[in-house]
Amino acid sequence: MITKAAPLRLPIANGQFANNEVVLETPVVLAPMAGITNSAFRTLCREQGAGLFVSEMVTARALIERHPETMRLITPGKGETPRSVQLYAVDPIVVGQAIALLASENLADHIDLNFGCPVPKVTRRGGGAALPFKRKLFSAIVASAVKAATPYGIPVTVKMRIGIDAEHHTYLEAAKSAADQGVAWVALHARTAGQMYEGKADWSRIAQLVEYMAPTGVPVLGNGDIWSGSDGVRMVEETGCAGVVVGRGCLGRPWLFAELAAAFNGEPNPDLPDLFHVRSVMYRHGELLVDFFESEGRAMRDLRKHMAWYLKGFSVPRELRANFGMVSSLSELQHLLNQLENQPYPTEIAEAPRGRRSHGRAVHLPDGWLHDPDEFASITIDDAVSGG
Repeated sequence: MITKAAPLRLPIANGQFANNEVVLETPVVLAPMAGITNSAFRTLCREQGAGLFVSEMVTARALIERHPETMRLITPGKGETPRSVQLYAVDPIVVGQAIALLASENLADHIDLNFGCPVPKVTRRGGGAALPFKRKLFSAIVASAVKAATPYGIPVTVKMRIGIDAEHHTYLEAAKSAADQGVAWVALHARTAGQMYEGKADWSRIAQLVEYMAPTGVPVLGNGDIWSGSDGVRMVEETGCAGVVVGRGCLGRPWLFAELAAAFNGEPNPDLPDLFHVRSVMYRHGELLVDFFESEGRAMRDLRKHMAWYLKGFSVPRELRANFGMVSSLSELQHLLNQLENQPYPTEIAEAPRGRRSHGRAVHLPDGWLHDPDEFASITIDDAVSGG
């Protein structure tokens, strides 16, 4: 049993941090989630517990072109360090240019490369979880990223899936290739792209990758089905991974990071919040979104999608619940929150899966994508895939 987890170290050589590295005493990373992990949500999670909090995915080309929404997405919250940006790229030259921009203008302390996105609009163009199948292209992208980041002391990490589908696993070879290029760690979501978010993550794949990567000395992080603090500890115990990456488990539950911090430090689990505590978190989230968007209307539109997650399992009148989904101002939000009657947290759903539960499907790929894994394909992906 873990009584206190080993810290996770992220080497940074630009002098911003003591000993030229970030030490994550709680080895937990917030997974980038499109439309979710803006600086407001990251701040909310940081207030709950320790860890590394990664931005939403942005495309390298949109960054080079300084797309306004992309520049907003990489803007850190107040006091946010290290500044962690997840970058999506399909061209070695473009990724190098994007990282050079981030580094030379001091806009990031850590770069994570996305090779795990399973959505069709990405994979049908050969990106995300489809890309590691093209071995030479994958290696070239990672090498270009590390080369551009190294002079500035910025560490590069990668996040990937098991592979495209049950017949096309890429994670072992891709992870070793990334290690050879100099990444600081590899994170594995233990599902294939074809599984989307279906069923249970196969943690045995994480354990296999840990063993496979041991000779390289590059740490492996595990991702998939972390719904509680005890799940995080169990993943480390069962797989030997150096830390965990948390995605859907924190939706409507940013206090999951407090649970994880307690669990990894061998401390008692914090009490679950009652509804009055939850409503204070909801209002805080709204305030942070107003600061982020600099528009109350836009902030409330963004907050609406979180309402069902926050209120999941609580007894809330149907009309009131519907009104939360249409909230348009902070004053209206406060008025609605004042109508909630306090009640204990619904323990039956506290550790239940939440968020996307897409069924498995055939992965959309470019024509002929699976013919030759060594073909050096170079793909141009629309900037719209990242929302900017």
